[in-house]
Amino acid sequence: MAAATKSDTLQEFKLHDKDTGSADVQIALLTQRINDLTKHLQKFKKDHSSRRGLLMMVAQRKKLQDYLKKSDSSRYDKVIQKLNLRK
Repeated sequence: MAAATKSDTLQEFKLHDKDTGSADVQIALLTQRINDLTKHLQKFKKDHSSRRGLLMMVAQRKKLQDYLKKSDSSRYDKVIQKLNLRK
């Protein structure tokens, strides 16, 4: 993931100026990494170690989504809509 795209994602999803660790930001960054890794795995089908990493990232994102949905459903809806994820 390029530094420029990471900083763009941080700018779009941060809640305040120094926010780098809120659930919103973490979900957005994980989604970006998942999308990049998915493209990689389409090209290299036998890369099983990266596939395992992808599955772990998807599970982590799901946990963060569940937490955000439980704690603040309006923020959850905004993040899901911005990232074009299914509920």
